[in-house]
Amino acid sequence: MNANEARGHMITPEIAAAGRLTVYDLFRSQASRAPHAVAVAEGERSIAYGALDARVRRLASALHARGIRRGDRIAVLSQNRTEYIEIELAAALIGAIVACQNWRLTAPELKGCLDLVEPSLIFVSERFAALLSSAGARQAPTVVIESDYEALVTSSSETPPSVAVDPEDGLVILYTSGTTGLPKGALISHRAEIARMALLRLDLRITEEEGFVAWAPMFHMASNDQMMGTLMSGATVFVVDGLDAPAIVDIAARNRIGWLLMMPGSIEPFVELWRNGAPRPLGVTVIGAMADLVPRALIAEATRYCGAPYLNSFGSTETGLAPASAALLEPGVVPASLSKRKSALCDIRLVDAEGRDVPDGDAGDCAVSGPSVFSGYWNAPETNARDFAGGWFRLGDLFRRNPDGSYDFVDRAKYMIKSGGENIYPAEIEGVLLADARVTEAVVVRRADARWGEVPVAFVARSDPSLDEAEIEALCRRSLAGYKRPKEVRFIEFAAFPRSTTGKIQRHEMEARLRGE
Repeated sequence: MNANEARGHMITPEIAAAGRLTVYDLFRSQASRAPHAVAVAEGERSIAYGALDARVRRLASALHARGIRRGDRIAVLSQNRTEYIEIELAAALIGAIVACQNWRLTAPELKGCLDLVEPSLIFVSERFAALLSSAGARQAPTVVIESDYEALVTSSSETPPSVAVDPEDGLVILYTSGTTGLPKGALISHRAEIARMALLRLDLRITEEEGFVAWAPMFHMASNDQMMGTLMSGATVFVVDGLDAPAIVDIAARNRIGWLLMMPGSIEPFVELWRNGAPRPLGVTVIGAMADLVPRALIAEATRYCGAPYLNSFGSTETGLAPASAALLEPGVVPASLSKRKSALCDIRLVDAEGRDVPDGDAGDCAVSGPSVFSGYWNAPETNARDFAGGWFRLGDLFRRNPDGSYDFVDRAKYMIKSGGENIYPAEIEGVLLADARVTEAVVVRRADARWGEVPVAFVARSDPSLDEAEIEALCRRSLAGYKRPKEVRFIEFAAFPRSTTGKIQRHEMEARLRGE
């Protein structure tokens, strides 16, 4: 019994149905409002909202004719392309779930991801057909996009079946990039995708006139959330097959862009083009992401070229831009602080291991509630019971709350260096290193130590070859307690840092390098 029933008011199925709204419903309304507006542009090809909707409806009919029903999974293993968007919208129409496969995985890892979701149908591009074959996953009918897809669409009816899709139904499964074990599949609902679209408007003030460049892999939330949000808003999605900086810079020079996504590790190619005279963006509302992982001098330079603030974001696959992505860093200025601001449409608690709120100034695990939060990990009841305890999703990221209500990221809760009984958070050391303009990248990992148990070791990429270990030590001495200072500094090339699809440096690989593996 819910609260309304207790007061004598019954929520009938009809009343509940009147409150439903889905991703496809919002896209369809934009297609009806402006059928000739460009929905998707990919190279020389573009497709208007009305034409895209017609193709989506035909594809939905074809999927239904193949036995795909509400809740069934459709796997997609493909590079960025317009068809990827059509598949997601068609799934939204009939209530199916798209499991977005990471083509960077090894064959055994891909097999684990496919077996987890048991797809009823797999769409694969020719580029990754061999990878799919070598994965040896449970057999499911396969559609090769280049050879089979177009006939599937054009031969089907433009009148798809009527399916009562609920906002709580899953739309996509995006896989998390864990450092151990197989990736987990995060189920993201229509409700969550709509809320993530609203966050762009509430916190970043992006409008329907401002498009989005989907260059990050569509199996990642950085592109997937935003391309769906853009189409629900009536703007244009510009599809780019990966980090093609000249193409992205050209698109931004000719079109208004809301959020010009720049991931850590990918900003330098853009800045280098602008340094050498490439056209500046026509108009950008905000650039960048994850400021904690970017050298501060680079933030200032990139924002100066774009004339737009940098997004001081902290979100996740599981929460979207929430919980702490409302702060923007002033253009052309080296930021003095990277404190975060709480996103709209969410609430935050910082809790200890027992789930108790911690006082301001103490590090606590960030727990989030709100409509952008995902619907749990697919087929992982024990993990969900732990991570959603008490009705809050615990990110596993440590923050401190400041007296002014802002938040400072401390580190991953599960990655902490225990040195002589003291807790060392690598992100604190990395922040000191990245604040120096001579440092282009830095990561701190743990090394076993006979005396202290563990000690911090820094890997650093430098723009100034004269920067040496003694200067790094002096830099750290000014800001860090003695036990926090790196006990060793290794200088490596910028390109040598192993990264996840989000641009985050993979500490476990750096640890393996430290061990000589």
